[in-house]
Amino acid sequence: MQLQYLNIAGQCLVVVIAYLYIYFSNRHSLATFFKALASGMFLWFGRISSELCTDPQFAKLVMIGLLLGMIADVLLDLRFVFEKIGQKIFILGTLTFLAGHVMYLIALIPYCDNLWIWIIGAVALTILFCWFIFKRITAEKKMKIVGAVYIGTVTMMATVAAGVFFTAPRLFSLCFFIGGLLFLASDIILILNTFGKKTRKSLRILNVSLYYIGQLMIGLSLQCLRNFI
Repeated sequence: MQLQYLNIAGQCLVVVIAYLYIYFSNRHSLATFFKALASGMFLWFGRISSELCTDPQFAKLVMIGLLLGMIADVLLDLRFVFEKIGQKIFILGTLTFLAGHVMYLIALIPYCDNLWIWIIGAVALTILFCWFIFKRITAEKKMKIVGAVYIGTVTMMATVAAGVFFTAPRLFSLCFFIGGLLFLASDIILILNTFGKKTRKSLRILNVSLYYIGQLMIGLSLQCLRNFI
């Protein structure tokens, strides 16, 4: 059974490498297909992991979050295929990701002690991240508003995940915390690289790599939530 999980995770990362190669070749329609395939793999990884999870509600919410992540992945790349409405597609993809983070957050809340402390910390971090990011990007006001709301949500998710782990360390919470942290780092890199003064290939590779590893770690947390280990 463990070999099955390793195979799916490994295949997902191989497809991600193929996606990046095709993406940098400017074959965006084909790249979108490969990205959807890679995202489908982390969704499937989460699905088989959820069969071992002892908290059905947690598993359900995380699976919805993974599904929304897959949909958002496709939308973000479709903006290159349909360039005339690219900004609208980008915003829709961002809002879809945001909804996924809300699902993750709702799943984590029952396991977080002293929730209000971590919420205050998330607000403080959001202000810091927005200050750092907005000094380094050029974007329209509405895009900055969407970005601030999004960064606030993903920061809240990652901070609550940290709260769950540090207040009562368990294997599942460690996996989720690592996944949430990688997701947050990936999104900050994405924003800086998309709206910054210069787009860098290395940052795109880092952004995509951290994202897929993060989603796999969140999927892995499902099978680790057994008898609260």
